[in-house]
Amino acid sequence: MDLPDIGIPPQLARRMSMAEQYEYARTKLTRRRALVTAGAVAGGLLTGCSGSDTATPKSSATTEVPGSAVTPFGRHLAFGADPRTQMRISWQVPAAVKKPYIRIGARPDELGRKVEAEIRDLHTPGVQGVRPALEQYYVHAALDDLLPGTTYYYGVGHDGFDPASAPHRSTVSSFRTAPANPESFVFTAFGDQGVSDAAEASDQLLLRQDPAFHLHAGDICYANVKGRGETSDGYDPGFWDLFLKQNEPVAKTVPWMVTTGNHDMEAWYSPDGYGGQLARFSLPDSGFDPRTAPGVYSFVYGNVGFVALDANDVSYEIPANLGHTQGRQTKWLDERLRELRASAAVDFVVVFFHHCTYSTSSHASDGGVRAEWLPLFAEHQVDLVINGHNHVYERTDAIKNGEVGRPVPIGAATDPSRDGIVYVTAGGGGKDLYGFPAGVAESYEGRVQDVESVDTFQWTKSRSAKHETVEWSRVRYRGFSVLKVEAESGARPRLKVSALAHDGKRIDHFEVRRGA
Repeated sequence: MDLPDIGIPPQLARRMSMAEQYEYARTKLTRRRALVTAGAVAGGLLTGCSGSDTATPKSSATTEVPGSAVTPFGRHLAFGADPRTQMRISWQVPAAVKKPYIRIGARPDELGRKVEAEIRDLHTPGVQGVRPALEQYYVHAALDDLLPGTTYYYGVGHDGFDPASAPHRSTVSSFRTAPANPESFVFTAFGDQGVSDAAEASDQLLLRQDPAFHLHAGDICYANVKGRGETSDGYDPGFWDLFLKQNEPVAKTVPWMVTTGNHDMEAWYSPDGYGGQLARFSLPDSGFDPRTAPGVYSFVYGNVGFVALDANDVSYEIPANLGHTQGRQTKWLDERLRELRASAAVDFVVVFFHHCTYSTSSHASDGGVRAEWLPLFAEHQVDLVINGHNHVYERTDAIKNGEVGRPVPIGAATDPSRDGIVYVTAGGGGKDLYGFPAGVAESYEGRVQDVESVDTFQWTKSRSAKHETVEWSRVRYRGFSVLKVEAESGARPRLKVSALAHDGKRIDHFEVRRGA
């Protein structure tokens, strides 16, 4: 539906930062208590309560609802900085509870260890005649000093709801910490998921791959409909409740490592638009202040170093948060890539973020990403870059100095130290699909239709589309898909990369080897 006018003319909003829009909107809202909304899809999920207008962490909360009547939902895991010994468990409750906690143990019937949790309360003002104000309660527990390569069972609870008691034992789930030195492991990835039958099908396909963890390259649930980083964006926080319920069957056992897309900027909770994400997710603290950009972190699993970035900070296409870290994220990226590449334990470095470095689909390529980060990717010889944003699957040849360094047809192998970097757009996680430029055919395993070049564009700092003719678009598929990567260590380490359609058929595969 169309949204209530909060008084920012579109031509002005386009020139305002997230912080400026936040201040403008909050001034308006104190008088009118109006919230931009996408509709009342989830209006009946939670009871509206009074509360703070910011995502302020709280150690406890009170409510008149008895704890026995409040059932947790939306469990989702994430690693701490060290996946071998740290896990972060998050969930949601439909009303404030007292003394939330997690029980953990080596068997589902022996949950002897009890760890306190914190509540992060998120209040969203209501829209008269549409839905009441929404009070959401997200709960987080940090588990440290775990044993590597160990399966743990856990249950989440609070006063009045004990997961170890007979009525609630069915809510107990499990996770596995990273082994100290795995010979091989699988991880999956996609972006742009949302809430839909297709999104749920992506989850089911993901589970069948038995991944150690999943990378989500931003645009998580689309509570912010337009994704422009403007207060006139359609917004309904109830979508998060739907999303967390939808994803709980997979995210309660598979660590769900998210980063930030343009649809994840929510101007109503904090000047940078990230207050909502800080309330809903606990992610690794790996040297970059999570309060500045919660989707920026890194971790090492086995022989692979992973780096998550917030491309809103450098995007020319959607500049609401352009430069919001004042160069600190790029400096951190340089330092972190240098550390990972210098580590004898790390064979490969994988970077994932939302906006596309190289793509020919609707959003094309972001010149800001290229200007800020490509020199660092090249200098530190990143092995694989995973993006979302464009709702397709597209994979490049190995790109070096902006051109094809080496063709990588389906089934081929490439060496980033010699050939350049392969970029994968994995934006077919569940949201409505895009296409490719007119006259450019799809080309994927079983239906290869190579083309010499594609006419596309990249976004410039002036927000204009600069035409470019490119030869690096190797694989193009416009259906829903999941990226699967098997990492192998040993004498000949490699990344075996595959893309799978929802019917399970493989649409692409290639290998990354160093020194091959």
